[in-house]
Amino acid sequence: MKIQKYPFISVIIPVEEFNPFLGESLPKYKDLDYPNFEVLVFTTKPCNKKFTKVKFIPEPSYAKNPAKKRDLALKYAKGEWFAFIDDDAYPSESWLRNASRYFDDNIIAAICGPGVTPKNVSVLEKASGWVSASKLGGASYTYRFIPQSKRYVDDYPSMNLIIRKKDFEKVGGFDSSLYPGEDTKLCLDITYGLNKKIIYDPNVLVYHHRRSLFKKHLLQNGKYGVHRGYFARTLPQTSRRLSYFIPTFFTLGILSGPILYFLSYPLFLLWTATVLIYIFLLSLTSVWVYSKEKNVRVSLLVIPGIFLTHIWYGIKFIQGFLSKELRR
Repeated sequence: MKIQKYPFISVIIPVEEFNPFLGESLPKYKDLDYPNFEVLVFTTKPCNKKFTKVKFIPEPSYAKNPAKKRDLALKYAKGEWFAFIDDDAYPSESWLRNASRYFDDNIIAAICGPGVTPKNVSVLEKASGWVSASKLGGASYTYRFIPQSKRYVDDYPSMNLIIRKKDFEKVGGFDSSLYPGEDTKLCLDITYGLNKKIIYDPNVLVYHHRRSLFKKHLLQNGKYGVHRGYFARTLPQTSRRLSYFIPTFFTLGILSGPILYFLSYPLFLLWTATVLIYIFLLSLTSVWVYSKEKNVRVSLLVIPGIFLTHIWYGIKFIQGFLSKELRR
């Protein structure tokens, strides 16, 4: 009979200070179906809260730099694997156990899984989650937000990313000059630098809160747009993909409508037909969301949510693509 081994895992959470999200998430670690782990919360401000298997480590000099805080795992963590998760996320009970099935495969340097929107959240947060989880809003990356088939990936956010310590050391950790986007660079270093694999498994699942529509959601996606635009120019291996350019093409297309009206009426008619198709797809997406969520308000909010996300992300992508350097 094969004896199951449980390598020690260090769960790494960067945060400014103790917040309600941590108050929700940290108690859940005592229910993890995995016997051998620690939870390290790297903070800017000291915290005297007590939770099972959780240790708070204040590092004031790393204020507001999650990448630097995550790199502190190399100094403090005891695990053979580092499980990176955001402060506004919490694990499913089988999170680490399901990831551990890949630990013996040396070609796999990292394991990731979906960050599903929790059920008991506000209407605006649910709508934000469905904007990203829908095909029209999230394009070919919806597997990051709802469980889908197992696959290899070469780019994944650090809200649910479990990495072998030895490989994390080899690539030098996160690039702290990039935020958000440090995880894109890390994954690039793993897959193209070390020539190793990152596997996505839908059962390596966490629950991840969303920025509520509209302002917070758009601000976050605007930052993603800037960094992805910059990476499309500087890190083409994983960022110069058509799906990242589509919101920009869409934005430019929308803005071209009035010009086409005066320059070429046939082209304006084509533009009108394209807009009508887009409106139809928005409507279909709203119906799909209702079939999943059974909430009319959520399904209706998804319509302006997707449209505004496409426009704002498209504009910020151009800004990032034209930027000589990223500025925090």
